[in-house]
Amino acid sequence: MEVNLRVAKIGDCGRLLELINELAVYEKAPDEVTVSLSEFKEAGFGQKPVWKSFVAEVDKVIVGFALFYTRYSTWKGRRIYLEDLLVTEDMRGKGIGKLLFDAVVNETKQQGFSGMVWQVLDWNEPAINFYNKYEAGLEAGWLNASLSQAQVSAFNS
Repeated sequence: MEVNLRVAKIGDCGRLLELINELAVYEKAPDEVTVSLSEFKEAGFGQKPVWKSFVAEVDKVIVGFALFYTRYSTWKGRRIYLEDLLVTEDMRGKGIGKLLFDAVVNETKQQGFSGMVWQVLDWNEPAINFYNKYEAGLEAGWLNASLSQAQVSAFNS
């Protein structure tokens, strides 16, 4: 099996959104993906792109991706934030996730950033085991906080 690893193009966005929805189902949050295809394309390939992605193809079909962007830590400086890493269920265990993850680590290194960060659900043992192979630090004690679009829209200062 030959895997082609490359940077995502705008024409990949439909397939990437399919995979993002697949990830949401796996993470038990199928109704949480609300981004439209047009917003997704604009955010990645518009006037001010905010994300980049590597994709893995087998027989010209995207079977995995790693989507990331630059974040800034007041403690550590510039870092890559790995938003999503997914390999389709039928392609797991074939080294594709490692290829994608390694590509993001190399991007972090090439950019001269101080490191990379991501989140993993505490029940996702396959992912935790994968990250443990890299001796990644998994931090306990942090809670995620967010405001929805509706909450931001309703905000009155």
